[in-house]
Amino acid sequence: MKTAHDLVAAAKTRIQEVSLAETDAAIREADVLLDVREAAEYAAGHLPGAVHVARGLLEFKLSSTPELDNRDLNIVLYCKTGGRAALAASTLHEMGYMQVRSIAGGFDAWEAAGKPVMKPALPDFE
Repeated sequence: MKTAHDLVAAAKTRIQEVSLAETDAAIREADVLLDVREAAEYAAGHLPGAVHVARGLLEFKLSSTPELDNRDLNIVLYCKTGGRAALAASTLHEMGYMQVRSIAGGFDAWEAAGKPVMKPALPDFE
């Protein structure tokens, strides 16, 4: 029986991860930056320019959104630490998307490096 760790490890052998040092260039070159975390995680803070598509809905969203249906899209995706993004990248390859990269270390590594994070702003009531 395989564990979640086993599945992630296997997925990482089939995908391309970009290091934090390569991330800025990868994002600039990307057609779309996907955040595959849950909605509450995305709302709490995300990479600038990221589009939210929870991993659980990824296949359905990409199949039903004409702007994301092009299999030639250059896609960079991330999650919290890299596991869900690795599984998502592997799934996208199975769906025929060939230019898919995952950010190694995910959102946590990005934030720890002091890179910009978009966070919701509360209205100023003064």
